Amino acid sequence: MREKVEFISGDHKLSGLLESPESGVKFYALFAHCFTCGKDIAAASRISRALVSKGIAVLRFDFTGLGNSDGDFANSNFSSNIQDLIAAADFLREEYQSPRLLIGHSLGGAAVLGVAQHVEEAMAIVTIGAPSDAAHVAHNFALQLDDIEQYGKAEVNLAGRVFTIEKQFLDDIKRYDTSHIRHLRKALLVMHSPIDSTVKISEAEKIYQAALHPKSFVSLDDADHLLTNRRDAEYAADVIAAWSGRYIADQTNDVVSNQKSEVAKGHVVIEEKNHKFTQHVSTNSHYWLADEPVHFGGNNMGPDPYEHLLAGLGACTAMTLRMYATRKNLPISHIKVELTHSRDYQEDCQQCEHQNKGIEAIIRNISFTGELDAAQQSRFLEIADKCPVHKTLHNNVAVVSKLV
Repeated sequence: MREKVEFISGDHKLSGLLESPESGVKFYALFAHCFTCGKDIAAASRISRALVSKGIAVLRFDFTGLGNSDGDFANSNFSSNIQDLIAAADFLREEYQSPRLLIGHSLGGAAVLGVAQHVEEAMAIVTIGAPSDAAHVAHNFALQLDDIEQYGKAEVNLAGRVFTIEKQFLDDIKRYDTSHIRHLRKALLVMHSPIDSTVKISEAEKIYQAALHPKSFVSLDDADHLLTNRRDAEYAADVIAAWSGRYIADQTNDVVSNQKSEVAKGHVVIEEKNHKFTQHVSTNSHYWLADEPVHFGGNNMGPDPYEHLLAGLGACTAMTLRMYATRKNLPISHIKVELTHSRDYQEDCQQCEHQNKGIEAIIRNISFTGELDAAQQSRFLEIADKCPVHKTLHNNVAVVSKLV
């Protein structure tokens, strides 16, 4: 599932893409792209899609002045990249869930190392082909350094595109070194190709040596710097997903623990999750999500309201039938209840022949594994109607609404 998002960083509106599995998000990751690239570069999109297939939601976005984001690249710098990442983490925290995993490619790797201290919820960091410090990026325009120093700025050609680099950018990257890496207090995975000609593997060694445990290194073997080969990107994603699972707990479990103490026994509390259709559903001992399908404008992160209604009736029916079968020692090994909702049910509608439409109905199909005679089957079906939820639906229940 892909959702275009926007958020504010300083005075600029940044453009992002949030990709998430259809259901069961394990946790959220924040991806930082390489220098002068964008969120749609092949490596970022392929790694994100592969992580989504493993249950990890990923937000990638264009830094200020790049892609579809506002701002002038010439006025941006490494510090503004850090601020953009903080804004992205704040956005996830407010609208979805806090990012637990930070992933950075090339200079984006240096950026996630720099921003880690500002994202306390993040438990793990991954760098891919990253330099140990931001100043390393200056080698990309080494021939123009004198002009930048003398004239305050210069146009440089980077990967076939022309960018304006100002002296303030050089001054900014000189402020950063590797000292913060020692104080990450988060698990670190360093991924690098030994044949990377853009960022030498010696940079990975510097990162690894500066960091404290837990830390890991994985070679990307014959991959190029941009991971242009699809298999390299997918391999990186496979390793990231497996490695991060060791250090990052399912975020849903944390939400459950936060919700339990707030809900009284016998109560159900519904709260908005993203101020659209997705809802937090909490009882005193359980937590789950309710949502609408994607085609209806939702994110399909949980059952829709009518599916909840059918689930309540179906679960109650199966429980009631099981209690009856146990009490009567009926030879039934398995019970299945399948329900659908219809707003125009025609079959068995006595008035339908005099009307243009049918009645609203819930169709409940009950099946079981076991041997019952005709009389036992008839009684078994009658017992289904003894289910408490079934009775509630037939009792003309009053719904009393109050503003509190």
